[in-house]
Amino acid sequence: MAPLPHTRRSLLGGSLAVPVGLALSSALTGALATPAHAAVPAFVRPDRPNAFWGVQSGEITAHSATVWTRSDRPARMYVETSPSESFRYAVRRHRGPLLGPDTDFTGTTTLRELPPGQQIHYRVLLADPDDPRRSGEPVHGTFRTAPASRRRDVRFLWSGDLAGQGWGINPELGGYRVFDEMRQRDPDFFLFSGDTIYADGPIQASVPLRDGTLWHNVTTEEKAKVAETLAEFRGNFRYNLLDRNLRDFNAQVPVLAQWDDHEVRNNWYPGQILDDPRYTVKDVDTLAGRARRAFGEYFPVTDLRGGRTEGRMYRVMRHGPLLDVFVLDMRTHRDPNSPGRQTDDPIGILGPEQLAWIKRELSRSRATWKVIAADMPLGIVVADGAANFEAVAQGDPSAPLGRELQIAELLRHIKHQRITGTLWLTADVHYTAANHYAPERAAFSDFAPFWEFVSGPIGAGGFPSGRLDATFGPEMAYVQSAPFANMSPSENPPYYGEVEIDGEGGELTVRLRRQGGGVLFTRTLQPGRVGQ
Repeated sequence: MAPLPHTRRSLLGGSLAVPVGLALSSALTGALATPAHAAVPAFVRPDRPNAFWGVQSGEITAHSATVWTRSDRPARMYVETSPSESFRYAVRRHRGPLLGPDTDFTGTTTLRELPPGQQIHYRVLLADPDDPRRSGEPVHGTFRTAPASRRRDVRFLWSGDLAGQGWGINPELGGYRVFDEMRQRDPDFFLFSGDTIYADGPIQASVPLRDGTLWHNVTTEEKAKVAETLAEFRGNFRYNLLDRNLRDFNAQVPVLAQWDDHEVRNNWYPGQILDDPRYTVKDVDTLAGRARRAFGEYFPVTDLRGGRTEGRMYRVMRHGPLLDVFVLDMRTHRDPNSPGRQTDDPIGILGPEQLAWIKRELSRSRATWKVIAADMPLGIVVADGAANFEAVAQGDPSAPLGRELQIAELLRHIKHQRITGTLWLTADVHYTAANHYAPERAAFSDFAPFWEFVSGPIGAGGFPSGRLDATFGPEMAYVQSAPFANMSPSENPPYYGEVEIDGEGGELTVRLRRQGGGVLFTRTLQPGRVGQ
């Protein structure tokens, strides 16, 4: 492969430093105790709108993209684009929405008629709604549109699990430094594989470590308790954006965001009534509705904005001829967690409509590679209490039962339709692994071999590896995990994965990586095969 391109620079540079006396919102004020991570535009006009929380891009296609920001007050959003980082020529202005309290002052603007396979530079301006001439300092970002040709390489990263188990932004360690490392990999996009926040995980000012020292967190009011109100869910998303590394990453790398359980509450399922004294709201569906709305407000996902019920978490992103990414939602449509021994399970972990959708879209796909982004693993046993199970596998190595029945149906469909180039990417379990599934090792054998690659956590507690369920014949080709539960990120540095597709030959290479530790495991797959 060619060396990494050097077409981008750190766009925000030294332009985000808070004036000491500036009065900000409660969320940002919480970070002012740690100046290294209280980063906002250097030249702040207190009488004009400001985008303290940076910018993001997403929904990248060959000809369009969605840009996100948040204002500190009511404002009109504008986005200017140019092929030049200096914005000296061919500047286009895109008029965006009014940002107000209904969306927590967040907003997105969709950019259209973009050239394929090109670096697009943009800057977001927030203007006074009553006087467009009064605007704050622009915040810059960039992205690459999807290629129209097979000849251009594609590179993306994935991971999940951020600010979990009480491990938040630690200014003494430089905050979420893994995002700076990932930014330097210059990927086309980042697949955020669920647990993008921990709404059920309060962040304390300090956490004792095994050696007797303390881990120190940036804290905010909204992270002091479990999230129940819409304002508290919104505050969970704002918390992560206090980190400079993440904001710089967002300004350079588009995000494809997925959700799992901790956006709402650990191991939740629809219809659940909580028996948890921390919650005054016991109805999980009420909490999930608020979490869904906040998720749509804080990521560039236009179908979910404003709490729209018609918007789906599951979707497909088509990134040129080489790649389609199918983002599953294994949370919203599932049945209750159970022992998983039922012989008929029409709801399963996907629900019948999503199962029909993924089968149909896989059959329609003409991409060389079809990545199935699952927020939960297939063959790793994930328990929910003493008797119930949280993911697909339930520890019984025999023929498919419970939620395994849906996965068996999907795997059978892939084989019989001779759908080539499928692989599964996941997170959730807080360690990294490469699992190969083969029918000759399985109790259920009507499928083609495939790989499942696991990464994470990106900034949460590390955990020991889980056991595998033999129903689909998994074999662990590689694993690295923490030796004990909830190991801090300082002792167990974050994991992330990298996928690179060669534009010439179509080969796909997966690398499991660790912050500061380089490549842990590499596997190259060949295009055009039903199973490998």
